[in-house]
Amino acid sequence: MPQTIKKNAEERMEKALAALRRDLSTLRAGRASAAMLDRVQAEYYGALTPVNQLGTINTPDSRTLIIQPWDKSALAAIEKAILKSDVGLTPANDGTIIRLNIPPLTEERRADLVKSTKKFGEEAKVAIRNIRRDANDDIKKKEKGEISEDESRRHQDDIQKSTDRFVAEVDKILAAKEKEIMEV
Repeated sequence: MPQTIKKNAEERMEKALAALRRDLSTLRAGRASAAMLDRVQAEYYGALTPVNQLGTINTPDSRTLIIQPWDKSALAAIEKAILKSDVGLTPANDGTIIRLNIPPLTEERRADLVKSTKKFGEEAKVAIRNIRRDANDDIKKKEKGEISEDESRRHQDDIQKSTDRFVAEVDKILAAKEKEIMEV
């Protein structure tokens, strides 16, 4: 039974890493990417709808994003959502498409992006530690009759090793993203 608890904890830690990678992909590092707009939601017919579900997003070159809405009435909503969002881009609306020109990153903007990556990383580490706590609590409950105290301690040590491994992976992912952001 403790083996399933450990396996479940590791699967949840993997999901926390996947969420971190997804969040970091929304941060721009000087190149245009459709993932930059993943967190942007537009008010469309009274409901918040992700921009990537309102039209086609293309990257014709490394400094431009083009959004071509499937419904022309969504143009204004998409433009407004981008302006409100934290992506730091100004949309250019020509009546049929929205063009986003990605300016080169300034040193100040790079520092802000590094802060954002660290924030995402800290959230991922907290999630991993919470998973560790939950798994340890489950093992301690089993200690009251199903497993011995020594066995419980061994399983908790294994969970701690997994936690340490996943936290190190978060640090590695953050270092790679920081390096990518700071490249000029």
